Amino acid sequence: MKTSLTGRTALVTGASSGLGVAFARDLAHRGCALVLVARSEAPMQQLATELRAGGATVHVRPADLSEAAAREALVKGLASEGIAIDVLINNAGFGVFGAFADTDWSRLDALLAVDVVALTHLTRLFVPGMRDRRFGHVLQVASTGAFQPTPTYAVYSAAKTYVLEFSYALDAELRGSGVRCTVVSPGVTATRFLEVSGQRATWYQRVTRMEAPGVARIGIDAMLVGRTGVITGIVNALMAHTTRMMPRRVSARVAGWLMRN
Repeated sequence: MKTSLTGRTALVTGASSGLGVAFARDLAHRGCALVLVARSEAPMQQLATELRAGGATVHVRPADLSEAAAREALVKGLASEGIAIDVLINNAGFGVFGAFADTDWSRLDALLAVDVVALTHLTRLFVPGMRDRRFGHVLQVASTGAFQPTPTYAVYSAAKTYVLEFSYALDAELRGSGVRCTVVSPGVTATRFLEVSGQRATWYQRVTRMEAPGVARIGIDAMLVGRTGVITGIVNALMAHTTRMMPRRVSARVAGWLMRN
């Protein structure tokens, strides 16, 4: 049985583009009020105008989530306004493509700050309130890259492995509290991910690419029925489970081959 989101409030990070926009639209359609969070304010305001025209309540909160002070200010500001977050969608994140030894540390540092630290910190900031109210959902966005070491995406893949394992452990801790944690692992999605990461799409990525609205719907549906984890798409699920049965050295070679242009 699916949980109803009518009258609930969801916070979506990375809500200025791609999956963040898809999550926001889907949640608004399900009756959620929304808090949109990202660094870029203009596209969020545009999205907010669209969603308000459909009757949704939308708050826009520009923030650089790579900074701990910004995360804490966001939570304090919402609390001061009496806005309780019932659903946290930790979608913000990006990848960096290229050989690890040749990649600028500043890009890898920023990746870890957003994909790992910000996700963990925001979860820690919002979950206690959800637990006190005995209702809440956390949806973490991992990746099929979480299931194997991936040359040229070494740090990103490892970061998403952290998200995957953290989410399963957290959901086990929260059982019986009224709060659940779900992790969705998309494959290649039609967003700006490859553009931002610096990679040209490979044949494998072109063949398996999914549209953002479908990915968002799968993740939210899984969250609302209480699943701990879901991989989007049959091919992605097959590949993820197959590579997990391989020795890691072989799995890394296969992933590296699939990432070649």
